[in-house]
Amino acid sequence: MAALLVAVPRRLAPTAVARAGPLCRRWCPASGVDPRRWLGSRSAPSKKSPPGPGTEKFHPVYRFHAIRAFGLLSQLKVAQTALTVLALPAGCYWHSQGLVPLSSLYLAGGVAGFALAMLCWMSYFFRRLVGILYVNEAGTVLRVAHLTFWGWRQDSYWPVADVVPLTESRDRPQELFVRIQQYSGKETFYLPLRYGRIMDRERFARVFGALDQLK
Repeated sequence: MAALLVAVPRRLAPTAVARAGPLCRRWCPASGVDPRRWLGSRSAPSKKSPPGPGTEKFHPVYRFHAIRAFGLLSQLKVAQTALTVLALPAGCYWHSQGLVPLSSLYLAGGVAGFALAMLCWMSYFFRRLVGILYVNEAGTVLRVAHLTFWGWRQDSYWPVADVVPLTESRDRPQELFVRIQQYSGKETFYLPLRYGRIMDRERFARVFGALDQLK
């Protein structure tokens, strides 16, 4: 997994990013797309938005650039699993016509079951992998950008007061993933701190603690 985290950003050529289309634009604030469009439905936002996290100004404090590649991988896995499962009815029909032996049908069922199990495992991990961290202007809300089951971006909002500092965690920055948790225990995300980029150390330290204390 560590080799994958290092190799993915290098292998992600400009042409591949261009082909990514909507997914890349969702994770690239520089493209001019307002990240608030990803909250809620896909319909166009109204001109007058009620006060809340979606109307506040957030500053990026951490970014994991390979998250776009993991989103594409998640989408490919969903498509591959769907094709594998949908092939089972056709296999059953061909077996009833005497075109496919029973052993091949069992093999197809085993492959489909394995693909479903891998999809569940990968989805569980990818949905908790942090792509970008934001903090609002007042420093009271943490916005966590991560993936959905389908490989698209989703934002979760945490009160900073409910975030467990890394200085209180058993994890260390040298580890492959660092868990970010809530005191309420509602959600847990995985932060690849070694392979990401801290963009605002001051705001990052206000939420997770000073980096020099994490050694």
